[in-house]
Amino acid sequence: MTGKMKRRQFITLLGGAAAWPLVARAQQPAMPVVGFLSFQSPGAAAPHLSAYRRGLNEEGYIEGQNVGIEFRWAEGRFDRLPELAADLVRRRVSVIAAPGSALAALAAKAATTTIPILFGIAEDPVKRGLVASLARPGGNVTGISFFNAELVAKQLGLLRELLPGAVRVVVLVNPADAARAESISQNVEAAARALGLQIAVFNASTAGEIDAVFASLARERADALLIAADPFFYSRRVQLATLAARHMIPSASGGRDGTEAGLLVSYGTSVADMYHRVGDYTGRILKGAKPADLPVEQPTKFELVINLQTAKMLGIDVPPTLLARADEVIE
Repeated sequence: MTGKMKRRQFITLLGGAAAWPLVARAQQPAMPVVGFLSFQSPGAAAPHLSAYRRGLNEEGYIEGQNVGIEFRWAEGRFDRLPELAADLVRRRVSVIAAPGSALAALAAKAATTTIPILFGIAEDPVKRGLVASLARPGGNVTGISFFNAELVAKQLGLLRELLPGAVRVVVLVNPADAARAESISQNVEAAARALGLQIAVFNASTAGEIDAVFASLARERADALLIAADPFFYSRRVQLATLAARHMIPSASGGRDGTEAGLLVSYGTSVADMYHRVGDYTGRILKGAKPADLPVEQPTKFELVINLQTAKMLGIDVPPTLLARADEVIE
């Protein structure tokens, strides 16, 4: 064998050896990436993120191993959501998860008609224009809905049970999401009429405005406060509970997080469970399911949580019948 032939053979072998890893790499599919769009800041969302990841894990997806997550945080600013959604679309993520805020899901829907979008909201997604119907969402959007706007009647009823002499209730809504605030106001006014209560609706979309509402409670002669379910109020739950204690005002909310922070009573679905189920739906989409074929899920379990410590501080005797109905009593 001449030197030239040997050299040619060597070059061929070398070329073949170099090509093998390239072929192997090409056969491994790129790791899918989930775009996670949130109204909140990372700190406030941390407890719910673990629930979301648990839902993903149960479908066989582990962050960093076989799925990536790109986070976009609006840090409490609704006006940032459209640019963050557009950024995820440019990133060509496999799916956009936007739990916790209808405005986040609507921003994602405005940014893409092809990338699957998953929401988790406390209102009617048909009325908000996210899906065509609950059973057949159509399009590229589906998710979890736990109609908290309709639970305000139950929350008002609980305040009535705890405070039989109550006449006037202040309701706190966030005007930054005008459609949601209007829906809650309508529901609460109808429920108040049925219970014989007077309602005053107050707006707050900043920490300073929350302070101002509490400062005016005495002037309003309010007997109780109902805090509408809203991602902004969730993020300010410690401030709300601290002010409610300082002003000695009995307060009801839509989620256990507020009651754990020190509010008196809550009735609603578990927000952590909603994030968990959005995680589950994300995994199913990554496996090839189409949003149009996944019906909007609705919760079947609602939690009544009473903070007995807060009741004692306020001098409220909680009826034994109500304690017996509670899913959890915080001592």
